[in-house]
Amino acid sequence: MPEPEITWEEPFCAEGSACFRVGTDLQGNAYIAIAGQEERYLTDSREALRALILDIKDGRADHLL
Repeated sequence: MPEPEITWEEPFCAEGSACFRVGTDLQGNAYIAIAGQEERYLTDSREALRALILDIKDGRADHLL
C-alpha cells in the first residue's frame, strides 16, 4: 500500500513538552506525529485527533506526549 501524501501543519510546541505536528491527506484522514519524526505517525478521524489536541492544549492529556 502506498504511503499517503500528508500535508503537515507547522509544529505545535507546548511549554516544557515535545513538539508535534498535525497533517491531513486528500481523502480527509488526519495524522499526528512528533515533530521531526513524521514518518512515525498516528492516524484517525479528524474529529478524534482534534479532541486529543484540544485536551493536550487544555492540559488534560499532556502526559500522553
